[in-house]
Amino acid sequence: MNGFRKQYSISDYPSITKEFIKWLGFSLVIGTLVGIASAALLVSLNWSTNYREAHKVIIWLLPIGGLFVGLLYHYYGQSVAKGNNQLLEELNTPKDIIPFKMAPLIFLGTVVSHLFGASVGREGTAVQIGGAIADQFSGWFKMNKHDRRIIILMGISSGFAGLFGTPLAGAVFALEVLLIGKIKYNAILPCLLVAVVSNYVSREVSHYLHVPHTHYHIDAVPKLNTLNFFWCIFAGILFGIVSTFFSKGVKFFSQFSKYIKYPPLRPVIGGTAMAVLIYFIGTKYIGLGIPTILESFNTTMNTYDFAIKIILTTFCIAFGFKGGEVTPLFFIGATLGSALSMFVPLPISLLAGMGFVAVFSGATNTPIACTLMGIELFGMEGGVYIAIACVTAYIFSGHTGIYTSQIVGVAKTDKYSKEEGTRINEIHRE
Repeated sequence: MNGFRKQYSISDYPSITKEFIKWLGFSLVIGTLVGIASAALLVSLNWSTNYREAHKVIIWLLPIGGLFVGLLYHYYGQSVAKGNNQLLEELNTPKDIIPFKMAPLIFLGTVVSHLFGASVGREGTAVQIGGAIADQFSGWFKMNKHDRRIIILMGISSGFAGLFGTPLAGAVFALEVLLIGKIKYNAILPCLLVAVVSNYVSREVSHYLHVPHTHYHIDAVPKLNTLNFFWCIFAGILFGIVSTFFSKGVKFFSQFSKYIKYPPLRPVIGGTAMAVLIYFIGTKYIGLGIPTILESFNTTMNTYDFAIKIILTTFCIAFGFKGGEVTPLFFIGATLGSALSMFVPLPISLLAGMGFVAVFSGATNTPIACTLMGIELFGMEGGVYIAIACVTAYIFSGHTGIYTSQIVGVAKTDKYSKEEGTRINEIHRE
């Protein structure tokens, strides 16, 4: 009957079982491969960070590292230079199999960027590795467009889950990131299965190599009363506004980097500027910044910490260094939330945790995934606070975002109803 959910009969179950077994098989294989790659990335970034901090003089070689990354992508990686946006474009309008070289190129570029002191993240690396590995299967098995979309979503899901140790958030992130305001439920089973497998494999391999996932803790969650409810909304608004600064910061600095006509020289110039700046301000704001993120849960941070991280990260990304944006967004949100504790009467750790995921929510337009991530990382006790902050930040970030190939599926407000179905970068140009 039209308008009602289809009722299955007994004769349908053999085909349902066959479909389930198919995606379970792909999930086991892809999840294992991406989980191992995610663990390798965690181990490599841990080594590069420790080496850099033990030999800080290496930061003066950041221009050389930038030249290496620039030359690598200019001569070998132009077909995969769009990174995460390339995955989204293939999901929206499938054309060509994503070249496998995306995986080793982004892996190497990220490790080099971190080794010499660029302020970048790691999520983009894991997602691109996952997408590149997964999409090879769609070519080998000659999949149709529908199944190929699911395979790419599985790559995104497994990369995210394996890197951050959050399988639920990883699965929903892949489904939610493609269309703003809509979720592709037809891929929910494969994305969940592969996220669980990737997370398990990554966790076990990382633990064996003595590089476990980072653990965060919110030590106090007050009762949600009327006053705390409105303080939570207030913080969420600030988190959403700050996320737009990050999204627009990359575009702002890109205007200047484009004056350098030869692309490999962009990270050289950017790396030189960064090395000089780091000499004066120290290494607190470079790399992933995980020690500062952890500190923000216990200590009130400076009111300018989040702003410096925004500037340095958007500058590095705009000038060609590789990595990602999410862990810097965690830094920005956690330090901002921590600083808000000076006048917002909520516990420092709760505000830091709210900011951790809410700024990410506003920058990626994925409030449900970020809420789940907060619950997976910090526990269920603060779930309501985290959800309110993530959704509020999502609304107040507008239709901007770090992924310019996202498509507006459903407008956040009536103000943008005429732009439904248009790309974020088209809105940026208005």
